[in-house]
Amino acid sequence: MTQLRTTGIAGTGSYLPERVVDNAFYEGILDTNDEWIQQRTGIAQRRHVADGEENSHMCVKAAKQALEAAGIEAAELDLIIVATISGDYQMPATACLVQHALGATNAGAFDVQAACSGFVTALSVGEAFVSSGRFDRVLIIGAEALSRFLDFEDRGSAILFGDGAGAAVLTPHSECKRGEIIKTTLGADGEGWDHIWIPSGGTKRPASLESVAEREHFIRVNGREVYRFAVKRMGEVIGEMMEGYEQSEIGLIVPHQVNQRIIDAAVERHNIPAEKVMVNINKYGNTSAASVPIALHEAIETGRIEDGKLVVLAAFGAGLTWAGALLRW
Repeated sequence: MTQLRTTGIAGTGSYLPERVVDNAFYEGILDTNDEWIQQRTGIAQRRHVADGEENSHMCVKAAKQALEAAGIEAAELDLIIVATISGDYQMPATACLVQHALGATNAGAFDVQAACSGFVTALSVGEAFVSSGRFDRVLIIGAEALSRFLDFEDRGSAILFGDGAGAAVLTPHSECKRGEIIKTTLGADGEGWDHIWIPSGGTKRPASLESVAEREHFIRVNGREVYRFAVKRMGEVIGEMMEGYEQSEIGLIVPHQVNQRIIDAAVERHNIPAEKVMVNINKYGNTSAASVPIALHEAIETGRIEDGKLVVLAAFGAGLTWAGALLRW
């Protein structure tokens, strides 16, 4: 049997669009206000892409930052994985557009679609390639331009989502000596497939005049069911990743930035103090697959992660899906 290698995170990067959309914007178009939004979600503002700015553009900017941090040239990459549900096109994969833009001529490229669990799912897939010895340098990206799929007549969903991208470069840990990936987990419960979804645009209900008129190309969220599922599953993922370790070994929890109340409820199950939880939902909203990598990169840049400490990544998303990872920094 082939000896598996330990995989590490050699570098990270992120990109946020310049356009800031605060809660006052929604006060002008919906029956809501800043206090209501912040009390229920913890979101004060989010970023939206500008006209002409696409998902792949954000991917490339985050990727270049991660490559620079890792000290790796794009031509050295073996594989690019982009996690997104809001790619530039239905086909081809956004990863192929990124590969071309970066000049990563030696890399394979594909997308994964696990919604808000996407980046941690891509991390798990990339780690498998590196640990097996199949590839040495894998670029993973989580990116969303969900503002293009928001129904600005629906208070329950329009206020939640923002745009952005986060990236990481995976290499053998023996090379980068940081961000050791100890374990990962993936899961799904397809029974809840319609709790977060876009009804039309696929092969079951292709785009038509009727589907457009009925606003079926926008995100729909069953808030009550999502909240119930998220609190339970996020808490379970965090617990699974922490199993076998003392809480004193945990340096930081980096959860999917879905809702401040959900994050609080999930970490309270394990008596994790607030200072050990990375939260930036107030600034960026729910950026889906970009959420965890943006938060991870910000934690690194601001010194929130101590050398030698454990870092837990935890996410859940449409599908319904969930994913977790345990790192040692």
